[in-house]
Amino acid sequence: MAYLIDGNNLLGHLFPGAHRDPENRLKLVRRLIAFQRFTRARVILVFDGPPSADIEAMIGDAPRFAILNPGPGGSADTVLEEFIASRKDTRRLFVVSTDRSVRTVARQHGAVSLAAREFAGELNGVLREHRNVRELDKKEPGPTKLEVRLWSELFGEKK
Repeated sequence: MAYLIDGNNLLGHLFPGAHRDPENRLKLVRRLIAFQRFTRARVILVFDGPPSADIEAMIGDAPRFAILNPGPGGSADTVLEEFIASRKDTRRLFVVSTDRSVRTVARQHGAVSLAAREFAGELNGVLREHRNVRELDKKEPGPTKLEVRLWSELFGEKK
């Protein structure tokens, strides 16, 4: 299973009004890396504009995670449509976009088309579910030696 995601569309749903903030791109990539690890799905994220060194460094050599950027003067929609058209088997490809033309190309090639709003809900649900599991698995750290000594001094002395 693979998710081909129009990053700018998804940013608009996750961070309304602040989707152009470069920090929000980093937040989105962090969330998608976690999503990819939990679901073990492949994630291909497409952003308009030139590649970001910060984002490239963040994903490093993350397996099954890629970021595509259009060439100068190109658009993410074109990259998405060309990617879909170049695949022989798109039955297990989920295309996330709000652009009508991209969603139409996805359906014509047999891929599953998801609106960015739908995927944002799925993304948040997966992250919330795994956060709850991690909370249950957390071990409460015991007191440090310094804390024990300070508490002993505080409550051990009777004046």
